[in-house]
Amino acid sequence: MEQFEPDRLSAAQLAAMRRSITGGRGALTRRSLLRASGVGALTLGGLASLSACGIPPAKRAGDTAVASDDRSAEEKEINFSNWTEYMDTSEDEKSHPTLEEFTKRTGIKVKYTEDINDNVEFFGKVRPQLAAGQDTGRDLIVVTDWLAARIIRLGWAQKLDPSHLPHAYANLIPQFRNPDWDPGRSYSYPWTGIDTVIAYNAKATDGKKVDSVTQLLDDPSLKGRVGFLTEMRDSVGMTLLDQGKDPANFTTADFDAAIGRLQKGVDTKQIRRFTGNDYTADLDKGDLAACLAWAGDVIQLQAGNPDIKYAIPAPGYITSSDNLLVPAHARHKANAEKLIDFYYEPPNAAQLAAFISYVCPVDGVKEDLAKIDPALADNPLIIPDKAMAAKAHAFRSLSSEEETAYEEKFAKLIGA
Repeated sequence: MEQFEPDRLSAAQLAAMRRSITGGRGALTRRSLLRASGVGALTLGGLASLSACGIPPAKRAGDTAVASDDRSAEEKEINFSNWTEYMDTSEDEKSHPTLEEFTKRTGIKVKYTEDINDNVEFFGKVRPQLAAGQDTGRDLIVVTDWLAARIIRLGWAQKLDPSHLPHAYANLIPQFRNPDWDPGRSYSYPWTGIDTVIAYNAKATDGKKVDSVTQLLDDPSLKGRVGFLTEMRDSVGMTLLDQGKDPANFTTADFDAAIGRLQKGVDTKQIRRFTGNDYTADLDKGDLAACLAWAGDVIQLQAGNPDIKYAIPAPGYITSSDNLLVPAHARHKANAEKLIDFYYEPPNAAQLAAFISYVCPVDGVKEDLAKIDPALADNPLIIPDKAMAAKAHAFRSLSSEEETAYEEKFAKLIGA
């Protein structure tokens, strides 16, 4: 696949890159923080606590009946919780232009709070209220797909009204339309997609292209200079693909074989370390020659280092998403649905994509993004072309028991 080589970035994009690398979502993303806050939260004690400790038995999504007393008509407001550095910001960093435009158009004021730093931590914060059938004080949240699946399964998300989401329904790209945890997107819509690719520093590899997990794990010229991710679904999912397995349909035996393959890489010291996205500094310097990487990071690194390249392995790559949900008993569901739909209008989606540099889930956005920056519009890491979209694979949903067992095995692998 042709490489994306940015010729220029807009002022807003450069500002976003600097913030992301030095102090925001790029420095400590949901994945790196997931581990930085304690891998134990994801192993036996932590995951068990998500499915026990006061949480009622999981419900089938079809049994969800949590419609709140919606006060959208009389209360023109929304309380929106999101991750840091996940919203377009003015150059002086004092406002969010798209949110201001939404308020101007609808009269609905948005209280925007960057209070999600970690999926597990955030779930622990809202779980007691959700379990008690209480309003969390939030009308709209953004969580990663595995947590979105759990919240829906527990019956703690409100079913969305399709009549309020004409743009979202029409413009959601096929890649994200039917996750196994929310077929047809009855409860959620993607805020952005997150693709896992192979990145390499061409100077550190002496110009050699690195385009497979087999190379990462077996090429002697890369020994001790390879990185994998501390996110289980990404590292194991990419290894499953390399072994000819489907991440959407695998067995425990397949999972164990992938863990064994990675364990060999640890034992032989082929793998230097498992990282959150703190791999970016090492890859930029060449201390890591090649690694698994998140597409948004690759775009930011390429802006300052022409030696940074990426590759899509022949078997494909892992894709996931961060998703908009309306929690149970939220007071302003209809208002929240209007905001979701607003971000599925291509001009608004383009402005957001130009700032955050992750996969845009909105079809028809390329023309509007080109008006902001033609290079970004041609970047398949932001707008996947047909060839790239065809290679996207999602990691299947796990039962509570699988999640606990698999994360425990992965934690042992990475020494957490």
